[in-house]
Amino acid sequence: MSALRRIAGVQAHLPAGRQAFGHIDWALFAAALSISLLGLVTMHSFSAEEAYFDRQIVWIGVSIGVFFIASLPEYTFLRRTPVIVTLYSVVLFLLATIFMFGSIVKGAQNRFNLGFFFVQPADPAKLILVVLLAKYFSRRHIEIAHFKHIAVSGAYAFALFALVFLQPDFGSAIIIFSVWFGLVLVSGLSWKHLAALLITGMVIAGALWHWGLHPYQKQRILTFLHPLTDIQGTGYNAYQSTVAVGSGELFGKGIGYGTQSKLQFLPEYQTDFIFAAYAEEWGFLGVVLILGLFAVLIIRILSFAVRGGDNFDSLFAAGIAIYFLAQFTVHVGMNMGLLPITGTTLPFMSYGGSHLLTEYLTLGILMGLRRRVRPTLQARDETEIVGAV
Repeated sequence: MSALRRIAGVQAHLPAGRQAFGHIDWALFAAALSISLLGLVTMHSFSAEEAYFDRQIVWIGVSIGVFFIASLPEYTFLRRTPVIVTLYSVVLFLLATIFMFGSIVKGAQNRFNLGFFFVQPADPAKLILVVLLAKYFSRRHIEIAHFKHIAVSGAYAFALFALVFLQPDFGSAIIIFSVWFGLVLVSGLSWKHLAALLITGMVIAGALWHWGLHPYQKQRILTFLHPLTDIQGTGYNAYQSTVAVGSGELFGKGIGYGTQSKLQFLPEYQTDFIFAAYAEEWGFLGVVLILGLFAVLIIRILSFAVRGGDNFDSLFAAGIAIYFLAQFTVHVGMNMGLLPITGTTLPFMSYGGSHLLTEYLTLGILMGLRRRVRPTLQARDETEIVGAV
């Protein structure tokens, strides 16, 4: 027992900063920050757009502050139904009112203009959906195989999906669907029910394709799905993006020498096409680097999901991993001409404050939940000490 007291005494005399942030997964934070800095370097390499670089420095600094502040609570309140219902209602309200008060940018009415910056409610909507579904599935793990849970959880997700889709923000709508679908899979819902739902959807889609759509509507859908078939029209952005990625070759053109971005052949290189701009300058080796950083990020989140303090913690972490993975996949696939152009940012890397604040806030909440879980090594050491006493 005296050994335990000595250990407790040592912990009590640890520096305050170490006590406050000892639960931080520094490998996860370093991976996220490295991705942000690579995005910052990419923006800085084009002197004509220095404003992006300067503003992004501010957003990264604010987001890091949000991360550490958000990591302090343990978020026991986040499990309370009234809190989750309130958050969900607020985001539904914002997504609905955006059609009345939102600003139209490039044909999409998906953001509020607050003067100094824009706010896109679709970004926090993804986080709130993860919280809601984690709460819903964690309370129903015994009866989770019932079909009604697919329907009820799907209704929650569909309300957000529909409002975002109508903005239209197809990229965010795909992410919302991916979060719901991914959590349905990992929560243990019946595969038979899910397969029946997917087959029904495919039958309805096939019927609409053959008997419900006019030829010109089919052509629009085909062009959307395969933009490179119309490189002079709707496929122009996709074509320029694939050219930028391919021209980087093995070692890249060098920082500041990306012609597709610098000569403005590549539109929105700082947001929707930042992966293509980065790949052009850094080449295949740079792409491997960014893939490695995202792999570290996802693996560290999943490691927490495996040993979460309870079902809510594990499902929340799994939902966050799905959220980041889906957004990364859609963005990279879009930049490489493998997926339709949907206007999706790359997590932690693209320019913008709304998505960056949400992403670092998400990691901060995850670290707050992690306060209740001892690292594996620490738990093993404490077990050995107690056994010795």
